Amino acid sequence: MSLRLEPVTAQNLETALSIRVRSDQEHLVESVVKSLAEAYVHGEVAWPRLIMDGDEAVGFLMAFLDIHWDEDPQGTDIRSGLWRLNIAAGAQGRGYGRFAVEAVADELRRRGERRLYVTWHPGPDGPEGFYLGLGFEPTGETSGGQTVGVLAHKGAG
Repeated sequence: MSLRLEPVTAQNLETALSIRVRSDQEHLVESVVKSLAEAYVHGEVAWPRLIMDGDEAVGFLMAFLDIHWDEDPQGTDIRSGLWRLNIAAGAQGRGYGRFAVEAVADELRRRGERRLYVTWHPGPDGPEGFYLGLGFEPTGETSGGQTVGVLAHKGAG
C-alpha cells in the first residue's frame, strides 16, 4: 500500500464527492458533501483530506483544529481531533481507517497537540470497537448524543 492524505482540491473534488460508506453506516457519519460544506464555513478549523492508496481514493477524513470545547464554561479547553471518517464501502476492512487515525494523530503531533479527540455514535452498530481498539478512551462526556473519546499521544501528560 502506498497510503497518503491529499488535500481536497478543484481537481479531485468529484472523486471526494463519490466516496460513500456502506448503506447501513450512513446514519453514523455525515456525507462528504456535508463535511465539505462545513469545511467551507469553518475553514479556519477544518482540515479535510482524501485518503489515497496509490491513485485510488479509498476514503475521506476531516480533522478539526484548535476549537473551543462548547461544554467548557471558562472557554479555555481547546481541542483538536477527528471530525469525520468515511471509508468507501468497498475499501473497508483493509486498514485504511487505522491509517487515517494515525495520520491525523501524526499531523496533530507536528502541530504540538498532545491529544486527539473523536466522537462516535454509541450502540452495537457504531464504531466504538474500532476506536477503542486504537487506544481511544471515553472521556465520560457526550457531544450531540455521541460519546467523546480521547487518544493521548505517547509521552503526553
